[in-house]
This record gives sequence, structure tokens and C-alpha cells, in this order.
Amino acid sequence: MARSVCADGCFYISGITDERTEAARDLSRALADARDDLQRAKQRMSKFLLRHGHVFDESTPTGRRRGNWTRAYWKWADAIEFDEPDDAAAYEHYRDCVRRCQEARDELAGKVAESAGRPEWRPVVDALRCVKGFDVATAFLLACEAGDFSRFPTAPSFASWCGLTPSEHSSGETSSKGGITRAGNAHVRSALVEAAWHVPMSSRDPKPLAPGQEVAPAVRRHATKCNRRLIDRREAMAGAGKRPVVANCATAREMACWAWAIARMAAE
Repeated sequence: MARSVCADGCFYISGITDERTEAARDLSRALADARDDLQRAKQRMSKFLLRHGHVFDESTPTGRRRGNWTRAYWKWADAIEFDEPDDAAAYEHYRDCVRRCQEARDELAGKVAESAGRPEWRPVVDALRCVKGFDVATAFLLACEAGDFSRFPTAPSFASWCGLTPSEHSSGETSSKGGITRAGNAHVRSALVEAAWHVPMSSRDPKPLAPGQEVAPAVRRHATKCNRRLIDRREAMAGAGKRPVVANCATAREMACWAWAIARMAAE
């Protein structure tokens, strides 16, 4: 076991993880890669259609625009035909890539959910899922990337390990704060930043438990307090005129601190 220092000067224990934890990290990162592959495949297909003047613009009976990648979208996309054989072959390739990537993403998501239900991960994963913006995959990612949350002595040390601590530029007696350090675990930081975007759309009501999810009452109360605190902070920053990107990074940092506390409670 070795002591490592974070960007803000906090120490944490950086022990050697076991093979099971490393394997869980590999699975979680594979799912993230599959999501990225699916996003790229969708972009290639949509840009190809746009270049040829095909734009999905259907509406519901109430006048609301239908979203892309829905059943209606695929019905429209499958009906498109091209006069040139080369265009038809290219379009078939792009369309098949999207479907293959989607199948791969769904298959990996099922394996992540299966692994998250194992005894070594389930208590922490179920507890973290009480935070709005955290699904099974996000909670599992935080759990396996951190390994043992007790190796971080404080919540700020965990946030610093995530690279969500503001940078500081000092010269003599003057100092100024800058953007986040980004000097930590990029996988966790990305997941927290993405989850933080859900906060403005969340209500203050407790997040309902999913079927089979088991959480101690004290942990759930703390998660509910977390959800309300994040919403209040986000509204306060919006009222102060903070840019959405800046407010979201600040929300992600506070979310990291709450995640550390909730995970520690669940592991006790």
C-alpha cells in the first residue's frame, strides 16, 4: 500500500487492486466504448443522409416533432432508396453499423447489470443509484473505478482524484482559481459531468427504488438530501448568472463528494 497525493494536497491510499476489480473496470470501460461507437455510427449515418437531402421531419398528431432513432425514424430510414448503386451500398453499410453497435451496446449493458448485482458490488451500486442521474452503469462505473472508497480519507480527496477540483495559479502573495484540474480519473469525471446535466431536470421528490434494489433507510435519506442540495445549488448558480458549463462542473464536483459519502455509508 502506498500513499498518493491529489491535486489539492489531500492524501489517499493507492493500493494494488485485485484481478476481479480490474476485470470489472474493463467491462465498464468496454460499455463506455460501445456507447461511443454507437454515437459515432449514428453521426455517420445521419450526416450521410443529410448530404443527400434526407431529413426526418415527422410530427405526432399533437404537432410534436418525433425524435430520431425511434421506431418511426427507423421506418422512415428503411424506406429510403438511392438511384446510384454505390450510394445504396454505402447507406446499407452505415445503417448496418448503427444496428450492430446498438446490439453490442445492449449486450454489454446487460452484462454490466449482471456484474453490478454481485455481492461485492451490489450494496454500493444500489446506494449510488438513489442519486438522480445515476443509472446502473454509472453507479457500477463509480464503484469499480474507485475500488474501495475508504482509501479516500475525505470527500474532497475523492473529488480531487476525479479531476474536478479547481486549479490554482499562485504568484507571490496572489492566487487565482482556474478551471478544473482534469488531473484524475477521466472515466469517473466524464460520468459525473454527464450525470450532473440531469440535475436541472430533476424534482425534489425521492428517487423511487427499482425492482430488487435494496437500500438502508439512512442511506436513502442521505441520497434524498443529496438530490435536493444539488438542485438548490444549481438553481442558485443559475440565479447568479453562472454559465451552464461552469455550473455543471461545480455540480459534478459536489455530486462526487455526495457519492463518496453515500458509498462509505453503504459499505459499512
